[in-house]
Amino acid sequence: MSETNRQWILRARPQGHMRVEDFELKNVPAPTGAVGAGEIRIRNVAFLCAPTMRNWMDPPGNSFYPSVPLGEVMLAPAVGRVVASGDPEYPVGTRVYTISSWQDYASIPTGAGLPLHALPEGLSFLEGIGRYGLNPLTAYFGLLDVGQPRAGETLVVSGAAGSTGSTAAQIGKIKGLRVIGIAGGAAKCAWLRDECGLDATVDYKAEPVEERLAALCPDGIDVFYDNVGGEILQAAVNNMAPFGRIVLCGQIASYDEGRQPEGPRNMMRLIYGSIRMQGFLCGNYADRFDEAVTDLKAWTAAGRIAYREDLHHGFENLPAVFATLFSGANQGTLLVQVADEAEARE
Repeated sequence: MSETNRQWILRARPQGHMRVEDFELKNVPAPTGAVGAGEIRIRNVAFLCAPTMRNWMDPPGNSFYPSVPLGEVMLAPAVGRVVASGDPEYPVGTRVYTISSWQDYASIPTGAGLPLHALPEGLSFLEGIGRYGLNPLTAYFGLLDVGQPRAGETLVVSGAAGSTGSTAAQIGKIKGLRVIGIAGGAAKCAWLRDECGLDATVDYKAEPVEERLAALCPDGIDVFYDNVGGEILQAAVNNMAPFGRIVLCGQIASYDEGRQPEGPRNMMRLIYGSIRMQGFLCGNYADRFDEAVTDLKAWTAAGRIAYREDLHHGFENLPAVFATLFSGANQGTLLVQVADEAEARE
């Protein structure tokens, strides 16, 4: 174990766009000794940069997601190895996925209701947080359980070139849907068509989204998987088919703007169209993660899911890498590896 525990502290709440200066890098002594009952200490190996983390930087006020106190270490999804244990279910050496924090060593309560799962055998740390981690699992349960798609229907996915969106779109193709992806830029749209097999795309940077959806979906959208919110969500609502389903996965359009996301302006369309709009959390389906990983592995092995990973290295780069989520600079699942290469792929 290292004698130092590096930490990224939230020193200021972002005012609009998040800045690296909102964080402070500290070096404190590494924790030593035993942990209490019902607690484990992990050494973090890799972190996922998830858009929802931007919400956790805001002031308290929404009881459904945490608010990191100023002066405390930033929370983040992570994979790590147990180095001290007060819970026999997670002995020393166990590889786990959990909500950890931007530091080398973190103490995790095992009975607090936080996501905490031992990584399945056969998955490396990077696979457990990337290819078969939170984002693909979110896509799987959001589309199949919340969206309830039926073969032959039309699925539209916003943020379709992202990690969650591209997986949801490709699962839609596997299930026999006609799939349209909304993404920003010609390159991302080409990747969705050429590598992911989508039937059509809408480039929100170059095309009027509502009009393009109307042209591509003359009978309406049956399932809309939304990662973006804002005007993209509004455009989809205006093009929903009767009895359509809207899956609310994320609202990234507003995360880094310092404001709460807004809902659709024409709620009567939802009423008259008998349209269902539902949010969800991946953790709602924790008891079925093994089922989802089994399916995802089989589809990947069969070449039916294209996957892109944007892997960065270095603990010192965490805030700067995270910021690329909101500039559109990342390409795929955004990970920061803080352990050596051999261990991360173990």
